Formats: sequence, structure tokens, C-alpha cells
Amino acid sequence: MRLVTIVGARPQFVKLAPVSRAMASVRTAGDCGIEDIIVHTGQHYDIGMSSVFFSELGIPEPVANLAVGSGSHGEQTARMLMAIEDLLLKYAPQLVIVYGDTNSTLAGALAAAKQHIPIAHVEAGLRSFDREMPEEVNRIVADHVSDILFAPTATAMQNLGAENLAGRAEQVGDVMLDAVRFNTALSLEHSTILKTLDLESASFAVATLHRAGNTDSGRLQTLLDALNDVALRFLPVVFPVHPRTRARIKADLPSWRPGPNLQLVEPLGYLDMIRLVAGAKLVLTDSGGLQKEAFFLNVSCMTLREETEWPETVDGGGNVLVGADRTLILKTAEAMVSRHAGSEAKTDYPVEQYFGDGHAAEAIVSSIVNFVAARS
Repeated sequence: MRLVTIVGARPQFVKLAPVSRAMASVRTAGDCGIEDIIVHTGQHYDIGMSSVFFSELGIPEPVANLAVGSGSHGEQTARMLMAIEDLLLKYAPQLVIVYGDTNSTLAGALAAAKQHIPIAHVEAGLRSFDREMPEEVNRIVADHVSDILFAPTATAMQNLGAENLAGRAEQVGDVMLDAVRFNTALSLEHSTILKTLDLESASFAVATLHRAGNTDSGRLQTLLDALNDVALRFLPVVFPVHPRTRARIKADLPSWRPGPNLQLVEPLGYLDMIRLVAGAKLVLTDSGGLQKEAFFLNVSCMTLREETEWPETVDGGGNVLVGADRTLILKTAEAMVSRHAGSEAKTDYPVEQYFGDGHAAEAIVSSIVNFVAARS
């Protein structure tokens, strides 16, 4: 059984890791000969956003790195499409697997669909209902051209049903929960990030900021000022700076400076990031993945957007949508910080109620094996 997996960005490497382990278990058991050809588009190419994840998470080295780098959405997607098409013609897989909602997801799905190769979309059915987000367009297109839709939540299944896609969909749980549970113990054992940054557990916040809607607009100044305010008034903030965000600050806000309690650091590997979030009292982010990771680790989160593709984190009491409203950000930060003042105790959010039992990867691999076998 020959598969091709298309990945290109940090969240996809995280999702791939548990699926890759599940495939290895099937091979070890002798149940099925799975050959998974991993293609890295190079959408994330900085070492802190790319290669470190393969080494830390034990993911097999990709057969090809397309090295597409940055560029406009059209340019980046077109370059991926051309290269992926050549690889699919070369390897002739029985199924292509795509993850999430990046341009790599879109290009992989389109290239496979054009060649009439079945597609499995992991993390299908997510909707923010904001077509201004490029990720929303990518995930909708990927869902509609895919043959197997692996939905992480009941909400995702409902979204797929509303688009007449329920017949191709299966609710398997969230592979990122698999990843967090597997890697939290490893991060406690191997990560020294708290010592390196001179931090004590439950005494700091973590912030990330990278969405185009926040970085490529006037919102960036407001959000950076809000991070400085939170760091000054409530608790120190550690801010791993995405390459896109760093470039926009340099180009658009050359006079902006972090305050004394806002610590800017380079992008972190997965184990360091998990350890950092697990030790934090508060997370501020516009990342979909980090919203969930905070929820899985029982850390309060503020989402710096007006919408989320993960409403379960809001419904479960772990996440508040604050947008770029500086006043609301400060009010919410004050409430979250004071919630467990003087204590390291955390709220136990209802993770399994929404996101499954932490064995999504096994369900995904089993379904793929059965699908391909039925077509053979």
C-alpha cells in the first residue's frame, strides 16, 4: 500500500507524528505493508519552524523537500502544485493524505484531485465562517475534493453535514490531542526552556501572533501594545516571534520596542513549546493549534481574533475571543490571572468530551487501510 503525505508547516508536522507512529505500529504487527512517502513543501523553512520538528517528534525524513519558501498565496500554491504533480506521477500512490488548512493542504489536495487519486483530509470540517481568512478557503476546498474526511469534533461533523459531505466523513477525534499526550511527558523530561528563560511555573504568560489578518494590518500595533500592557500590569509575557511577524514589525513598526517584561524569543521546537505552555498561567494567541494545546493542558487562553474554528475551547470554558480590542484584552487578562491567584491549580477542561480519547491516529490509519483495501 503506497501513500503520499503532503505537509509543509509546523502544525502539520505535529499532526503527522502520531499518524506516522500508528502506521509504524501496523507495519510492526504485520497487518499491512504501508509505504508512506512524506513530501515537505518547504512552506515553513526556518529551522525553528521546520526541521527541528522532524527530529524532535521522530518523524521519518521526507522523501522530497520542495523548498517553495515564502511568496504570495498564488505564487506559493502554484509552485507547490507543479512540484507535487510531478511527484504524484512518479510515485503513483493509492491515496494522498493532507492535513489542516495551509497552502500546502490546498496544493496537495488539488494536485491529487486532478490526477483522480483518492484524498484523505485530516482535520476536516473546521469552519471559522470568515472567508477573509485564506485558511478558511483552503479547508473548504480540501474538504470538497477529498474522499475521506477525518473530523476531529462533533461540530466539524455538523459543518460537513451542512455542506452535504457527511457521507464521506468520520469523527475520529483530534490527532493533536494524541500528540500533546504523547509529548507532554517527553517535554518534562527533555526541555530546559523554563530554566533557559529563567521562568517559574504559573508565573508567566505565553503569546504568539502570526495570522495575516493581524500582522498585515493596523491591528499589529494595537496587539503589540496590548502585549506590553499585559506584561507590565499582570505578569511577564514570553513571545516566540514568528518570522512573518518579525518581518512586519521591522518593515511597518520600526520604532516599536518590547517593554521590560515582554520577552521576545525565536520560534521554539515542539517540546519546548509544550513545556512553556504547560507551565504558563495564560496564553494569548491567534493560532488555532495553540488554542487547543492550551485547552488540552488546562491553561486559560485568549484568542486574538473575533472568531475561532475551535468553538469547543470556548464552550468548554478555556478560551475567550478578544480580537484586537485592547481594553477587552486587559480586562480578560486580569480576570484569568486572578482566577487562580496565589495557586498553581488549574481548571480541568472537558477535553475528552469534545476532542476524543487521544487515539485518533489509530482510527485514521485503520480507516485508510480499509478504504484502500476496498478499492484494490
